[in-house]
Amino acid sequence: MKRLMIIIITFIFTVTLAGCNTPKKNEQAQKSKEKNIVQQEPKEEKREIFSLDGLDTASIGWGIKKNENAPPEVPGYIQDMISKYNGYYIGDTNSKKLYLTFDEGYENGYTPQILDILKENNVKAAFFVTGAYVDREEKLVKRMVREGHIVGNHSVNHPSLPSISDDEMEKELTQLDEKVKQITGQKMIYVRPPRGEYSERVLAHLSNMGYITVFWSFAYLDWDITMQRGGEYAYNQIMPYINGGAILLLHAVSSDNAQALDRVIKEAKSAGYKFCTLDEL
Repeated sequence: MKRLMIIIITFIFTVTLAGCNTPKKNEQAQKSKEKNIVQQEPKEEKREIFSLDGLDTASIGWGIKKNENAPPEVPGYIQDMISKYNGYYIGDTNSKKLYLTFDEGYENGYTPQILDILKENNVKAAFFVTGAYVDREEKLVKRMVREGHIVGNHSVNHPSLPSISDDEMEKELTQLDEKVKQITGQKMIYVRPPRGEYSERVLAHLSNMGYITVFWSFAYLDWDITMQRGGEYAYNQIMPYINGGAILLLHAVSSDNAQALDRVIKEAKSAGYKFCTLDEL
């Protein structure tokens, strides 16, 4: 009987040890699996290559009719064209997602403040930069990437893309791409046509080059530094047009935007909105 009890106790002890060790082994295996997933190189997106022959070269200026508390009005054929050629001007209008973007033609002293505010509020944004900006503000561009923001392509010299040749357009974008990759190690995948001017041919060419074209669903006259009116003015310009899926375009040269940004972010979050990156479109 005593011998039988020893055998039973030994069996229970062995099973218990096995049970205790199993989760650790499973956990280690799961961590190893996750590590392997993280280390995998992202697959390149396969997309249609469009023939440029016969595509309309007429210049179109990006224009929207803003509506308070509702998405802007954009003609259906323009919506279809943008979607066809891998572009966006708005996200899911049924969501509570917002996308914050800044255009950077030159530095006016407010980008560090904007980056501080974004960091304090745990918000990631996209900054569309020009060649001159990258040349003069290398440290700021590096900071954007280091803090998790997207740096988008706004061309080297900010020309109207429909007004230049295919080769010139490629140089405008690829040369800036190379500049940014050299200092940050990251390739640019988002492009914003300078001046908001495009054509069907331009959109197709941008898509063929591997870019995602990003327009906007909200903007206001904030880029003129001689017409700054204060943070309250900027806040009142922006907040009525906060709606689901909005891609907000702000210019970082604006002192008004720098003053209003923290309040805009906090109140949008309080209303249930989430600031997302363009990668989440």
